[in-house]
Amino acid sequence: MATATAQSKIQRYLALDAYRGFIMLMLVSHGFGFGELKGDPTFGTIASWFEHKPWEWITIWDLIQPGFMYIVGVAMPFAFAIRQQRGATFNDTARHVVIRALKLIALSQLLYMGGSQPYRFQMINVLCQIALTYFLVFWIMQLRFRWQAAIAVGLLVFHTALFHLFPGPDGPYSQHGNIGQVIDKAIMGYNYPGLWVGINFITSTVTTLMGAWTGMLLMQNRDHRHVIKTLALGAAGCLALGLAIHPWNPIVKRICTASFTLYSGGWVLLGMLIFYVIVELKGYRKWTFPLVVIGANSIFIYAGSGWILRPWLERVVGVMTGDFLFIGTLAPVAKALAVLGVMYYMNYWLYQRKIFIKV
Repeated sequence: MATATAQSKIQRYLALDAYRGFIMLMLVSHGFGFGELKGDPTFGTIASWFEHKPWEWITIWDLIQPGFMYIVGVAMPFAFAIRQQRGATFNDTARHVVIRALKLIALSQLLYMGGSQPYRFQMINVLCQIALTYFLVFWIMQLRFRWQAAIAVGLLVFHTALFHLFPGPDGPYSQHGNIGQVIDKAIMGYNYPGLWVGINFITSTVTTLMGAWTGMLLMQNRDHRHVIKTLALGAAGCLALGLAIHPWNPIVKRICTASFTLYSGGWVLLGMLIFYVIVELKGYRKWTFPLVVIGANSIFIYAGSGWILRPWLERVVGVMTGDFLFIGTLAPVAKALAVLGVMYYMNYWLYQRKIFIKV
């Protein structure tokens, strides 16, 4: 059994908990209701921030899933170290990783069943994608860093090569008939709506690996200057490289191109840097409490934001408030914030009682 002294060596960073909560808040916000204001002369531009790009380029909404996958990676070195301190062997941890990945896939199927479309087994839900990247990153983490970096580059090159070696009718990055859709059709028997493809997990693994590297960096307990410099260089490098290859490898989230992985990864790293500076360097900590509450039960609030809880809450809030129609144009925003407030209170209730739902 690990001693208290050994366990104390693993420092907990409030910035990580707050950043996780921020990402989850964005993920479950449903665009804060702005999605219903498309085309509005005043708020139409803001509404466009909270929807995915139809194909090329990026919006704020396109950064949420990479942020989720990144923060999962950040937690991995901490979680595995704690398990080791508690006496878990490598085989114990490997078994835990496999079981957790399977649980995430099962949960993603359950959540998908509540959608408006007839249920079919799928691998594009964020929990499914996380399950695959979580499993792969665990094994990659067992290698020396130079091999981890080589694998990250190899995954980006391999993904890009697939699209170029087997181009669609309109070229490598055809919206219809690209290699990702061909593979989905062959394996799943159908193509996903919205032009999404299952092989996105290949490049998304690099995003989760970036998170794991961040976790490893923080576990070194180096001084603030070293951490900030490393995160800043990583963010700048990813943003620059993503933009540099964009003319040949377009930034497209729906097929998670290499340029999208790098460019979105740069923004996610920048977000981590901002939270680290504000919380860990400057010491502004009290404001993070609501985010910590949300992040502490991320599975609960994510599941609740889907068909399990949110539709019911929307009906109840709508009946009790008259859908906030008395506000005017911003009624959908007020309603979305009210629903989000109720969901936050439920998370707070669980947090107060130290009830944390894990997978």
